[in-house]
Amino acid sequence: MTTDELQTLIEDATADYACGDGDAALEKLSRATTAAPDSFEAWHALAEVNFSMRQLDAALAAGERAHALRPQDLFINTTLSRIWMERGDKPKAEHFGAQAKIGSWREQLQNPAGGNGAN
Repeated sequence: MTTDELQTLIEDATADYACGDGDAALEKLSRATTAAPDSFEAWHALAEVNFSMRQLDAALAAGERAHALRPQDLFINTTLSRIWMERGDKPKAEHFGAQAKIGSWREQLQNPAGGNGAN
């Protein structure tokens, strides 16, 4: 599967979910993660769709795969925080929430507002 085909499959799955067809979205994201097991975007989308469908075990498994690929990504840390909170594990939720906050600060330090010289 090419990078463009993978991106199209992820986008199609996202559209399916947005239109209310969660099962079609999950099927497409399953194909995407099988074809490209190193695709952060596919795993993160799979985590989000499963979470939204209240399939917390599947959401956590997909979220952990995405996190293994990009552990400092603030979005996956936020996703994992939400999943752990729903599962009732506040300490783990707070851990991933803190990691997301650190990631946000890191991004702000690397790309400060007003970096274009206009103040």
